[in-house]
Amino acid sequence: MKFYSNDFILVIVLKSKNFKELINIADKIVELKVGDPAPDFCLPDKDNNEVCLKDFKGKYTIVYFYPKDNTPGCTTEAIGFTGILTELQKLNTEVIGISPDSPESHAKFIAKKELKVTLLSDLNKDVIKSYGKWGKKKFRGKEYLGVTRSTFLINPEGKLAYIWPKVSVKGHPEELQKILKELQN
Repeated sequence: MKFYSNDFILVIVLKSKNFKELINIADKIVELKVGDPAPDFCLPDKDNNEVCLKDFKGKYTIVYFYPKDNTPGCTTEAIGFTGILTELQKLNTEVIGISPDSPESHAKFIAKKELKVTLLSDLNKDVIKSYGKWGKKKFRGKEYLGVTRSTFLINPEGKLAYIWPKVSVKGHPEELQKILKELQN
């Protein structure tokens, strides 16, 4: 069993009858901080082409995690980033959205909503977990495991510049745009 942390990978071999307890421990270990190197990844896009974080070195990169394609909040967020993508690119910034949806789901979502942002598929949730964004959620009184809507701004050197651990989608893309303008002035 692998547990990911900020600066190292800790491999723990445990004999336990309570596997759920071990999963809960693993979910709590990842806690990234501003200044940490961004965990690297390579994931498939809507066309099953591999996209890696290292491909964006030298640029600011917005990596946002979202629960599911074609849901109200996720759609609002993706449309918000698409609406200002040209301005963000002028600020030497790319936008990557990551969810556990399939590349095919992303392709349909992009086509249906005319999205311009890059959406990547993390079917196994490895990247989501490496950023500490898979965990317990509550909705209508029920508890379940899912993706925590969050955003990471990665600087051109590959380090975390800002972290939004829980995102409210309204106005969030514009907030990032404002911060990027401040960083570059």
